[in-house]
Amino acid sequence: MKSYRKELWFNVPTRRAFINITPHVEECLSESGVTEGLVLVNAMHITASVFINDDESGLHQDYEEWLEKLAPHEPVDQYRHNRTGEDNGDAHLKRQVMGREVVVAISEGKLDFGPWEQIFYGEFDGRRRKRVLVKIIGD
Repeated sequence: MKSYRKELWFNVPTRRAFINITPHVEECLSESGVTEGLVLVNAMHITASVFINDDESGLHQDYEEWLEKLAPHEPVDQYRHNRTGEDNGDAHLKRQVMGREVVVAISEGKLDFGPWEQIFYGEFDGRRRKRVLVKIIGD
């Protein structure tokens, strides 16, 4: 069995963003040489997310608005976490809702997606460097 590991680094200039990272993961898959197996894609920061959905701008705006209703950034003093000097209590909650990681099957050397599925990096407290782990195992 083969094993492959790579870190993808992002420095999003805004507080929040959704980035389609499918091409990066496909590049990792090509580098790995694995044709049958699994890929784990994992946000390695507590205020970021990795999730699967459609790459459609209206949906991304819906996510933005929905998440802001669930956990609004302001007022920042509404979160006990922010009493530590942080201002990102909302980002922790948004990450919890959107998820930490995804696992995708690899079949015949390709990501085995359903219709319209793509992998996204969700940033909820940007403006600094963060990483995503891609771990691939298989034959």
